[in-house]
Amino acid sequence: METLKEKKIQIKKEKTVKISGAEAIIHCLLAEGVDLLYGYPGGAIMPVYDELYKFQDKLTHILTRHEQGATHAAQGYARISGKVGVAMATSGPGATNLVTGLADAQIDSTPMICITGQVPRHLLGSDAFQETDIIGISTPVTKWNYQITKASEIPEVMAKAFYIAKSGRPGPVLVDITKNAQFDEFEFSYKKCTGVRSYNPKPKPNSEAIKAAAKLINTAKKPFIVWGQGVILGQAEEELKDLVEKAGIPAAWTIMGASALDTGHPLNVGMVGMHGNYGPNILTNECDVLIAIGMRFDDRVTGRLADYATQAKVIHFEIDPAEINKNVHADVAVLGDSKETLNLLLPLLDSNKHEAWHNVFKEKYQIEFDTVIKKDIHPTKDGLTMGEVIEEINIATEHKAAIVTDVGQHQMIACRYAKFKETKSNITSGGLGTMGFALPAAIGAKMGAMDREVVAVIGDGGYQMTIQELGVIFQHNIPVKIVVLNNDHLGMVRQWQELFFDKRYASTVMVNPDFVKIAEGYHIEAKSVSERKDLKAAVQEMIASDKPYFLEVKVEKEDNVFPMIPSGAAVSEIRLK
Repeated sequence: METLKEKKIQIKKEKTVKISGAEAIIHCLLAEGVDLLYGYPGGAIMPVYDELYKFQDKLTHILTRHEQGATHAAQGYARISGKVGVAMATSGPGATNLVTGLADAQIDSTPMICITGQVPRHLLGSDAFQETDIIGISTPVTKWNYQITKASEIPEVMAKAFYIAKSGRPGPVLVDITKNAQFDEFEFSYKKCTGVRSYNPKPKPNSEAIKAAAKLINTAKKPFIVWGQGVILGQAEEELKDLVEKAGIPAAWTIMGASALDTGHPLNVGMVGMHGNYGPNILTNECDVLIAIGMRFDDRVTGRLADYATQAKVIHFEIDPAEINKNVHADVAVLGDSKETLNLLLPLLDSNKHEAWHNVFKEKYQIEFDTVIKKDIHPTKDGLTMGEVIEEINIATEHKAAIVTDVGQHQMIACRYAKFKETKSNITSGGLGTMGFALPAAIGAKMGAMDREVVAVIGDGGYQMTIQELGVIFQHNIPVKIVVLNNDHLGMVRQWQELFFDKRYASTVMVNPDFVKIAEGYHIEAKSVSERKDLKAAVQEMIASDKPYFLEVKVEKEDNVFPMIPSGAAVSEIRLK
């Protein structure tokens, strides 16, 4: 009988070798540099898992406690490492449980491959046990998907899947594989994909558009930059910094763009959006040139579109042509990879400072500090605030941690107050707003960057949506630090009910379990804090630990996140209280 070692030697000596479709999947993953994937086995994907058993020395599989957890872990891994995250599940409910993570990855441009098993080809369409049309279901929430029904299709489809997932504007790809295709044997060879007909992932920059952009920037009196995740995905952090410093332009970020520029940089003026900083939001409607880099003018950023930056000339640097003029008209559209286009722009720019204009941002910040920030970070009231918890984490980690957040009040507070010195440090669910994202995403982030401190900041609501993933942390001893900001409410929904629904608190009060006992049940060191005098020491103890650690902080139950742009309002209608 041919041994596994002999088969590996044969693969090296020959360009083709006859193997099963299931084994071919493993070889495709290895050829693409995958050494880690997340998933949950079941009948329709069992042949692939059987092959995984034989390759444990080369490919680590992490058994999550739910398929959704597998997708979020793959997302966290991809976001911090820059590699493609991989998740795997069986057919039927296993496949449908991936959909939320696929949708999240699609809207947040995260490169991810999901592999699902499927019933045998001859049973397709017969409503066989655990059969669902995952191709039809996932089409709206994937960059590409494909159902493999013959083993011989596997190499080409898998190569194409990885190319599409990571090229251009990244996104998720789903590959569905029938069970017969996993068992059948064929002559295997693998060649990486370098292009797909009619797919142009990286548009070639237009030199005339870049010249027009430079002319607008050089003649502007009140230029303003808003950057998004496209800067991080394009690895253009240094180019952004050079642009900001050479042209002296105040720059703000969307939540997905956070950490591309040091939050302590003097020209970094904060966050835009619904709960962004007062100055950047107000002054969006006062700038004369708005330079958008790698961002898509999401409704949470623009507020009421009819009143968004109507006085400004808009320059839009973007890799995806579909985003140009989708929400906001661009006077100059610069298509292309952000690193490439900014490098072409920089030599054409004049050196400038715009000190008077920057001072306006400083004045607005002082107003926000006196009205909002001071009481959030340095409160005098008895109850603990979420802001002071984030500040203690900043201090304990020296601004070097990767902060993974869920969705809600804690997310907005963390995005507002977390300080970052390194890129790829803010990992959150931006466009989809997925509660339950943070805990599994933090697992993936830590495994993608074991040398970094990873702190998951989660609300008591979202935490309980994927709390079972504590089992992964326990089983693999993953040293994630978990902070649950517990206000015994679905805090953001409660805030909206207070402000816009006459305080009718419908289904937002939570009767929570003993979170410390649950963590201890998973053999994770745990502590709960409810008084200010204990907070600093508890955070420092958590960060000093080299093991998984859970910290519950009981914060005020009815505190609100300000500033806030009410839904449907203009950015200039931002409320400070």
